Amino acid sequence: MSTDTPTESNPSPLRESARRTLQLEHQAVAALCERLDGDFDRACELILACRGRVIVTGMGKSGHIAGKIAATLASTGTPAFFVHPGEASHGDLGMITRGDVVLALSNSGETAEVTALLPLLKRMGTPLISMTGRPGSTLARHANAHLNAGVEREACPLDLAPTSSTTASLALGDALAVALLEFRGFTAEDFALSHPGGSLGKRLLLRVADLMHQGSRLPSVPLGSPLRDALLEITRQGLGFTCVVAPDGRLAGVYTDGDLRRTLDQHNDLTGLVVDEVMTTPGKRVSPDTLAAEAVRIMEDNRISALAVIDDNGHPIGALHMHDLLASGVI
Repeated sequence: MSTDTPTESNPSPLRESARRTLQLEHQAVAALCERLDGDFDRACELILACRGRVIVTGMGKSGHIAGKIAATLASTGTPAFFVHPGEASHGDLGMITRGDVVLALSNSGETAEVTALLPLLKRMGTPLISMTGRPGSTLARHANAHLNAGVEREACPLDLAPTSSTTASLALGDALAVALLEFRGFTAEDFALSHPGGSLGKRLLLRVADLMHQGSRLPSVPLGSPLRDALLEITRQGLGFTCVVAPDGRLAGVYTDGDLRRTLDQHNDLTGLVVDEVMTTPGKRVSPDTLAAEAVRIMEDNRISALAVIDDNGHPIGALHMHDLLASGVI
């Protein structure tokens, strides 16, 4: 067996095959731009006018692509779900209503399980959008709008395995979803509402109030307290700082682990010190409605690990630590 290592000037046959596949699929997707016409607008209009859901269907590899398109639509503001065409003929047609729009995928446009749905869809008056590689096919001719996802050839050297055609269909589905997203003015916060478990959702939905320590877990000492009391409160609560509260209940300042290090540098004797003399004034604070992501930015910009949370009157009502943000997945 040869021990020669292929180089960029002399690539391996495996890499050559991969590059050929990527080039063919790139060409297939690029060709879609020239085919976008009034039918694409019509497809968008049908979906925007839909009072129900977009039912996406397809068989085999097209079915897998249909499932992904349905998921993308649903997560970007267009309620949608996938229905298997084979199961549809055995009862799942009941999932389709007059208020829905059907998006059917079939490269040939003649897939029996998909075309079998046409009579019922016509009877119900349910609008049909087809996505095929053959504008003259049965599915395309009976559709209210046809999206041409045809390709010159498959990336498969036998021109048989769905490769370029499924890539083109997937890209066209993304183009449809994004066009609808932009027309609706769909925002990042809207996206987060349908992705509450994802990192984006947590960054956009979680607020300080959701994570802060409050009540008996709020570290706090009165203004004028001996420094010893402030240190005991920091140790007891384990958040690395304590709020220092004025007689009127407002936050006067904070005393932190960092303040303690500075205190030790500046004072040889801590006996007799009161927290007022060495606390940080006014101290970083946030409101409970502040986004957790914004709290992260404040901590990072100021190189601190905790924040006091105050209400509209300046009274401390909570404490937020960097560990809380880490545990929640915000960072």
